[in-house]
Amino acid sequence: MEYYFSATLHTDFNDAVAKITEALKTEGFGVLTEIDMQAKLKEKLGVDFKKYKILGACNPSFAYKALQAEEMVGVMLPCNIVVTDKENGTTQIAAIHPIASMMAIENPALEPLAKEITEKLKRVMNLLK
Repeated sequence: MEYYFSATLHTDFNDAVAKITEALKTEGFGVLTEIDMQAKLKEKLGVDFKKYKILGACNPSFAYKALQAEEMVGVMLPCNIVVTDKENGTTQIAAIHPIASMMAIENPALEPLAKEITEKLKRVMNLLK
């Protein structure tokens, strides 16, 4: 099983970040965190890296349900979305596959939640195509 699913956009990086942020809202997700890996790697290591952001997306209702079912599931929250400048006029957006990540936790109560979150994230990705 793939651990992520993705979409390629024929748009610039900043536009892609804005598009995925708006698309996430349609399924009740908000972006809690934004990590600019290009800036952090430059700051911490002095290296050049392509435009690469990690967005921590959360749907509060599902996060609450997951935490009720498995207290330590928080180590896998929020759902990460990666936006990568492919440097050829396209930007790739990839989302964690919740079912794949939840396979590491042996708690059957998480299975229906993972399936529903997967469907929501897939709908978000389909909005980008």
